[in-house]
Amino acid sequence: MLLSSTSTLENKTIIKYHGLVNGESLIGSNIYKDLFSGVRDVVEGRTTAYAKELENARNEAIKAMEIKAKEYGANGIIGLKISYNNLGGTMGNTILVTVYGTAINFK
Repeated sequence: MLLSSTSTLENKTIIKYHGLVNGESLIGSNIYKDLFSGVRDVVEGRTTAYAKELENARNEAIKAMEIKAKEYGANGIIGLKISYNNLGGTMGNTILVTVYGTAINFK
């Protein structure tokens, strides 16, 4: 599955637009407990365990989106966007990772 943040594909012809596809993933508040309980792996001011959790959540959301695109018979997704939202409130410190784009067929 080809993924692109652009609305066109260089040297490719888009032959069909299937419409919007999306995927979501949540990072639960337990990641915060783990990170701030004194067990940290900090490199250059970044908590690498937290960055890894975000990467895992993003990859999970992308896989879910790709499954939906394949159900349309698509071989690509263009206009890819990724959003991170802290749900806070009754959800604790849960982060929602959302990805979305337009499923297409190209040749």
